[in-house]
Amino acid sequence: MAVVWGVVGVFAAVAAAAFGVVVRRGRGTGGVGSDERAADREAHGRQQRYEAERHGDQGDTWQRGREAGG
Repeated sequence: MAVVWGVVGVFAAVAAAAFGVVVRRGRGTGGVGSDERAADREAHGRQQRYEAERHGDQGDTWQRGREAGG
């Protein structure tokens, strides 16, 4: 039985060490999910620019139609 507890203890120690390494490396890069947040901000900005350009193009088209038909 002592061998089983020894194996379980070694496994727990290795798992704890691996967890510690991952947490420490994650802090150095800005945290878990920081890349996803940056990508979300970039995508949102790109969508906003697209919508603004499209809105402007539609307004220009509408104005040209009014001038030609007037």
